[in-house]
Amino acid sequence: MFNILKKVFSKTNEAIHEVAPVKKKKITKEEFEDILLEADVNYELIEYLLEDLPKEFERARAYNALITVFQYKADWKEQYIDAKPFVDMIIGVNGAGKTTTISKLARYYQKTGKSVMLGAGDTFRAAAIEQLSRWAERLNIPIVATKQGHDPSAVVYDTINSAKSKQIDHVLIDTAGRLHTQTNLGEELKKMVRIANKAMEGAPHRKMLILDGTQGSSSINQARVFNEMIGIDGIIITKLDGTAKGGSILSIAHHLKMPIYFIGTGEQPDDLIQFKANDYINTILDEIFI
Repeated sequence: MFNILKKVFSKTNEAIHEVAPVKKKKITKEEFEDILLEADVNYELIEYLLEDLPKEFERARAYNALITVFQYKADWKEQYIDAKPFVDMIIGVNGAGKTTTISKLARYYQKTGKSVMLGAGDTFRAAAIEQLSRWAERLNIPIVATKQGHDPSAVVYDTINSAKSKQIDHVLIDTAGRLHTQTNLGEELKKMVRIANKAMEGAPHRKMLILDGTQGSSSINQARVFNEMIGIDGIIITKLDGTAKGGSILSIAHHLKMPIYFIGTGEQPDDLIQFKANDYINTILDEIFI
């Protein structure tokens, strides 16, 4: 796990070394501030983290400060955790890596021995339907898809009903992500959520937002818009291997108070790992402290 994370955050670690080239047993608050800024932690959070730290401190104090950011509780409907199928609705703006992440999630569930079905609910873009269909074929997973312009809620209903009849374990539903027409998108997503619940009580059991890690802390505003639309239960962060903004995870967790379930580690279907806050923090601190 640590080797994977070191690879994923290699550019972030390089940025840290720009301001902290030598590892130390102790660092000052000023040095810690420079490191966090370089890693794209927003300044409001940095001030909060530094508040209770002494002028100079060791690794343990830094770890204790950072881990507090992740002290939130998953707020989705845990009573449905054993639902069959368990329905994940995947949300995010176009270009965040949503369709690719769905394929990674499907592969993740496959590796645990679970069956999966996809629902191509982004009917606004023909390319999204085609891309998801190609992934379904590649992974040998059934998919419910229709033509561009068709009602996405019908896709949701048909996907869940098909999965129920076939005793599928997990359903992954794609959605449109055109934030430049927020009102229309919001109404569409709300309808998809309502129809999912009609098809199966409690569905979608989890609404997961895909955030592009290369956008750093600016992706927080996207998350707030989607959360206001339909409520978000958790986050997946993509493209972290291509950015020096790995510290933005701290900002995202702090401001949104939502669980980060997975992070993307590359382009292939197997390049998805569960996010563990302690491993993430230790990967960062390994670059700072002896």
